[in-house]
Amino acid sequence: MCDRAQSHLHKVGKWVDSTDMKSVLTKQVDSKGRLTLGEAFANETVLVEPHGEGEVIIRRARVIPAREAWLYDNKAALGSVRRGLKQATEHHFVVGPDPAVAAELAGHLQDE
Repeated sequence: MCDRAQSHLHKVGKWVDSTDMKSVLTKQVDSKGRLTLGEAFANETVLVEPHGEGEVIIRRARVIPAREAWLYDNKAALGSVRRGLKQATEHHFVVGPDPAVAAELAGHLQDE
């Protein structure tokens, strides 16, 4: 274990050798049910999953806003967006409309 991790442990908990896992960190849950995970999880979003009686699994997660989730459910749309982003990073752009031609067309349109 690195020296930084060892010095941090004196502040937040202690390591315990275990036969079924490499190591277990013993921590105390406060009176409001909170548990600190340490600097490795600072500013991270996590999933806390119940796993049997008195156990939880904590996993890092990235959350997709509900109004954007449709894109990940639509493989064709997601592929199109990814293709477009790749083309943009490679500076492959289509030629835009000619303003002179657009102005000429607008001149032929009748107002309602």
